[in-house]
Amino acid sequence: MNWLTNFVKPKLSSLVKRREVPEKLWSNCVACGNMIHHKDLNENLRVCINCDYHFRMPAEDRIKLFFKNDKYSEIELDKTSDDPLSFTDKKKYKDRLKEYRKKTKREDAFILLNGKIENEELILGLMNFEFMGGSMGRAVGAAIVKGAKISVEKRIPYVVVTSSGGARMQEGIISLMQMPRTIAAVDMLNENNIPYIVILTEPTTGGVTASFAMLGDITIAEKGATIGFAGKRVIQDTIREELPIDFQKAEYLKEHGMVDIVSHRKDLRQTLLKVIKHISK
Repeated sequence: MNWLTNFVKPKLSSLVKRREVPEKLWSNCVACGNMIHHKDLNENLRVCINCDYHFRMPAEDRIKLFFKNDKYSEIELDKTSDDPLSFTDKKKYKDRLKEYRKKTKREDAFILLNGKIENEELILGLMNFEFMGGSMGRAVGAAIVKGAKISVEKRIPYVVVTSSGGARMQEGIISLMQMPRTIAAVDMLNENNIPYIVILTEPTTGGVTASFAMLGDITIAEKGATIGFAGKRVIQDTIREELPIDFQKAEYLKEHGMVDIVSHRKDLRQTLLKVIKHISK
């Protein structure tokens, strides 16, 4: 046995061996290029400490943002049958659903809550971008309708936080039918004089924008959020004109009357609370 090779060398190697660096320790800001440690980013509500760029925020973190230490309870969503069209592309739709359910620990792309922000009770619905890009299928449509019905029964405001790529293509026409279905739910709120508030976050696009997302009594957009129907490049290619740099951004929409309030993420909870208190008088 070679004592130096078999014992001494492995011991020395273990002392000087380069340690593996954990993944996702740093995030690169897409706006200014600044490197931000994940701990600093999360402590700053996923807002760049250098240029104020708002990174996408997971739905679970938004729940903490809105309720903090206030009480809330999750509303169980009605179950819908999976894969109504037996859809398959590169993967079976059923397998995609299993994959995202395992990843997010959620049944679909919508979370429905009943709680209080300070003393103001509300129903809060959040689209979960982590689940298939927050796409709207039958389950999401059913959840939005259920939230509206509970708001009417309890006579409390309905707040929906959007973050979606649009309709879910794996459900075809069934997905598109959720647009009129959610619009009917908003009409029900209006008929019963129930406040309906929408908070648009990065990104809100496609069939979601073309339906319930733009029908709020008050529409709040998070700073810098992308909001639109078709993509900017698609529109430019269609009209053959160069569009403004900030086209489809929250601030641009507010200037053109599509959005009532643009709020920094740090102020979002208080902004919502002020709006609810004002319209609930």
